[in-house]
Amino acid sequence: MLDGKQISKKLIGSEDERAVSPVIGVILMVAITVILAAVIAAFVLDLGGSVGEEAQAGVSIDVDETAQGNITVEVTSSGNADHVDFRSSAFDSDEEDRVENMTVGDSETMSNADGNFEHDNGTVTAVAVIEADGTETQVGSESFDFDN
Repeated sequence: MLDGKQISKKLIGSEDERAVSPVIGVILMVAITVILAAVIAAFVLDLGGSVGEEAQAGVSIDVDETAQGNITVEVTSSGNADHVDFRSSAFDSDEEDRVENMTVGDSETMSNADGNFEHDNGTVTAVAVIEADGTETQVGSESFDFDN
């Protein structure tokens, strides 16, 4: 006749032969359940969909800090941006504080001697723009001081 204890020892193994304790097994199952719940919740609530794409572009900004004071800006690559705007609080108010809609290959030189700037120092900033969603990302910046 078959003894239940002998069959149990052969199927389950003795205390020394078990690989994982019941406590560790429960902890692992709870951890897997929590991870699965988080992944499912992320898909259902679409948490990843709110992350926007940043505008990217390559620009070159050259500053000549002599008394004549020239700043040359050039768009070297467009990346995913529709265009690049250059802005500075030091621009003459007639310039509306920006040079807009520059694309690859466009170059613009602004001169202090020509009166393009209201101030002798400041920062010129390049901002890449994606028009579809209005995304604007700063892609370059250069400080200048024509008083030197």
